[in-house]
Amino acid sequence: MSGLTLHNYFRSSTSVRVRAALNLKELAYEYVPLSLLKGEQASAEHLALNPSGLVPTLVTPMGTVPQSMAILELLEEVHPDPPLLPGDPMGRARVRSLAQIVAADIHPVNNLRILQHLEAEYGVDAAGKAAWFRRWANAGMHALETRLSSEPDTGEFCHGDTVGIADLCLYAQVLNNARFDVDMTAYPTIQRIHDNCMMVPALEKAAPANQPDAV
Repeated sequence: MSGLTLHNYFRSSTSVRVRAALNLKELAYEYVPLSLLKGEQASAEHLALNPSGLVPTLVTPMGTVPQSMAILELLEEVHPDPPLLPGDPMGRARVRSLAQIVAADIHPVNNLRILQHLEAEYGVDAAGKAAWFRRWANAGMHALETRLSSEPDTGEFCHGDTVGIADLCLYAQVLNNARFDVDMTAYPTIQRIHDNCMMVPALEKAAPANQPDAV
């Protein structure tokens, strides 16, 4: 698949997931930055691509795909090498289940529009927003740590010894956790896997600090 354009924000953890997958699969793409702090994701131009007004959005020759998890699945189906999902049904279910702890349990209640709403509607200050973030990040991290530390399929990464979709979600979330001073002491397995992810050039390249719109 060529002719890819990724509309994203450098600090968005969902954008990090997709950038990492594109890098792992060695797919070239045009990088279109949207500043969430400036509200550029709500422009008429972007809403025509993604009516949710969110990032990331991947434009392909086949059509436009919003939502990071759907994008990851599309990339996996169209470009299966290197694989981001195991070959067996239960393995794939496990990886998706681990990924959804981040994608469904942590991120939706901690993304920027939620934090902005807490401030605008309820007067929550920066300390209060950080406490809110840590509350829900810790809830998800605890569940993720419990599973990764106890399930035999965990290896160097979330499932075995190769990077998969669950690792992309974990990697991006831990990077985001650092911005809100989430204490990772209680999550040694997650920290170990994240450290392994940091050693993968394709993932390190996807980190917020390495993007053209990083500020």
